[in-house]
Amino acid sequence: MDRLENMQMFRRVAEMGSFSAVARQLNVARSVVTRQVAVLEAHLGVKLIARSTRRLHLTSAGLAYLEKCHEILDLVAAAESDVAADGQVPRGPIRISVPFSFGLRHLTALLLDFGTLYPEISLSVDYTDRRVNLIEEGVDLAIRITAQLAPQDVARRISVCRLLVVASDDYLARRGEPKRPEDLIDHECFGYLPAEPSNWAFIIDGQLRWFPVRGRLQANNGDALLDAAIRGIGITKPPSFIAAAAIEAGSLRPILTDYALPELGIHAVFPGNRYVPHRVRVLVDYLAERIGPEPYWDALPLFRSVAQADRR
Repeated sequence: MDRLENMQMFRRVAEMGSFSAVARQLNVARSVVTRQVAVLEAHLGVKLIARSTRRLHLTSAGLAYLEKCHEILDLVAAAESDVAADGQVPRGPIRISVPFSFGLRHLTALLLDFGTLYPEISLSVDYTDRRVNLIEEGVDLAIRITAQLAPQDVARRISVCRLLVVASDDYLARRGEPKRPEDLIDHECFGYLPAEPSNWAFIIDGQLRWFPVRGRLQANNGDALLDAAIRGIGITKPPSFIAAAAIEAGSLRPILTDYALPELGIHAVFPGNRYVPHRVRVLVDYLAERIGPEPYWDALPLFRSVAQADRR
């Protein structure tokens, strides 16, 4: 077996914490995985992984060797990628995880255009709002929309995501329009799960404050909450990339626009401790350029006025 292949296999096992999980991911027999690690241990003359019936963990030698494996394998990947990228078109597979609504509304068209521009790259796209484990699930790139990344995330911010409080004219005619965040407690407010089902955040005098809300509907999908608001059932707080079309069509309008809302970031997240392949970097550059630091769905004059209020 090639030494680098054995090192790569050892790194996979160390990161996933399971021989069987690596075997399933690579679609090989478990014996293939254990044999490659055993060959490496025999060559080094030390035990890298302590095995038990329930779990495995790295020995002190394994921990030290894993750090060197990261350095060596990333240098090899970088060298090969840089040489391959010089004068050649990007090629190879990319597995990408994208948020469900954002993916369907905005990323699908961009990814199809990208595939046309780079026909040597194949894309496997997972539409999900679940926070995937990139290393364990073999994902090359995840697009995440969040106010705060996890400490271990390796990411690049590619754009901004703004939130709005919206309602239909029909609902506001029946129930009245809230003038302050405190007024929301007297309205039907549809909360997004798991982030803000019963308290909504606003920025008051430069400080983040939470205001209680209540409503008969909560969901983990912004499109479902938006549809309920369009039907005149209540108020919701969607990202502008979901609300833009409904506001442009006159089905909904922003309210409480004098009160700033926290912004979220749109991030490209990579597997930790891994060299990012050239083809993945090309895709991230493409998405960042096409979406832009000021997203195209915020280009309407109404959205520009809301964005200016958010910055106050």
